[in-house]
Amino acid sequence: MSRKYFGTDGIRGTANIWPMTAEVALKVGMAAGVVFRRGKYRHRVVIGKDTRLSGYMIENALVAGFTAMGMDVFLLGPTPTPAVAMLTRSMRADIGVMISASHNPFEDNGIKFFGPDGFKLSDEVELQIERLIDSDMSLNLSEPGVVGRATRVASTRDRYIEFAKHTLPRNLSLNGMRVVIDCANGAAYNVAPEILWELGAEVFPMGVDPNGLNINKDCGSTSPEALAQKVHEVRADIGIALDGDADRVIIVDEKSKVVDGDQLMAVIAESWNEEGRLSAPGIVATVMSNLGLDRYLQTLGLTLVRAKVGDRYVVERMREIGFNVGGEQSGHIVMSDFGTTGDGLVAALQILACVKKMDKPVSEVCNRFVPVPQILINVRYKGGEPLNDESVQAVIKAGEKKLGKQGRLVIRASGTEPLIRVMGEADDEKLLHKVVDSIVSAVKAAASS
Repeated sequence: MSRKYFGTDGIRGTANIWPMTAEVALKVGMAAGVVFRRGKYRHRVVIGKDTRLSGYMIENALVAGFTAMGMDVFLLGPTPTPAVAMLTRSMRADIGVMISASHNPFEDNGIKFFGPDGFKLSDEVELQIERLIDSDMSLNLSEPGVVGRATRVASTRDRYIEFAKHTLPRNLSLNGMRVVIDCANGAAYNVAPEILWELGAEVFPMGVDPNGLNINKDCGSTSPEALAQKVHEVRADIGIALDGDADRVIIVDEKSKVVDGDQLMAVIAESWNEEGRLSAPGIVATVMSNLGLDRYLQTLGLTLVRAKVGDRYVVERMREIGFNVGGEQSGHIVMSDFGTTGDGLVAALQILACVKKMDKPVSEVCNRFVPVPQILINVRYKGGEPLNDESVQAVIKAGEKKLGKQGRLVIRASGTEPLIRVMGEADDEKLLHKVVDSIVSAVKAAASS
């Protein structure tokens, strides 16, 4: 069955335009309620959100859908995605929901689901929900006396703060460290600076004044330029940039150089390997991670296992093969010892722990390997499927032949936006540019025809 609503990370779209409307959100809540109503006990749902203006609309619609199915709803307010996953488990909820479009601009919003184990839903469960959304669910409505209740929960902030602090080694302090934290005017604005301060750091917060319209705007992990400038300005030891729902992180070193998720995974993998904390000799990354990471891990006797793009698929692969570290170049870092999904702040704390342990500047700690030249170009399209065009496929095959074993190509449709992502990497940068440019031109031609 083809997907009508769900993409690579839940349901996402422009607010008040299908499918991200109140009407669809109501039906999504009802459908998910049917799927997860598995007994006669009182069922629980926890719902968190980021700071987007449309979050109020989506939240209320979901509450109406879940309570109509007899499920009690606990509203967490602005909460990081990893906190929702953690609280779904700790509060013994049947389902967790995060209302967020992650790193997208405020106009977009989305709905992510977590099962009672705190993991994102499988494709099969998402398809069960899809089948129900457009069906008549009137027969599943609860009787008047057992309609669900909605309650706002005030203690979740403190619970996540304590959880995050306890992921660090015992007695480790950040005393003496100057840390700039950019919360992207998003879900972590009221927890991330507090956590770092309580651990002893001198904290310089940015992106902590959300107004519903400024989430991810010229800030956060997708726009680290302002963070780099602030690190230079206050002479900080490190800059930390989260995204709108705080499940990804990008680091800026003391020289204002941006460090991506591949380098962060290398740091954590090497440190955990030395300490005997890796559950298996390797990590899981996606097809987008740099070839340099793969080669570096090989020098450590570690394996890089690749998964499809999306932290959900990284986690699924980790669970299949028993790995406890994985992530994406974009900054989703998953450490299953601590959580079930990407956690930007917890990943940043692990990097800070490595900096303290090695007693070296961040620029040295987070420079594990020299990346292979890599190019990523996004081509926007309005309709059709450009990748199915025969001329595009021919150009891709020709490019793969030219690069041979010294490079690779990953061309795919985005799961969250109408984009074709053309990624290539190779030791020969000049050849790489020629190959990628030819593919981009072919995709653009197909998209416009």
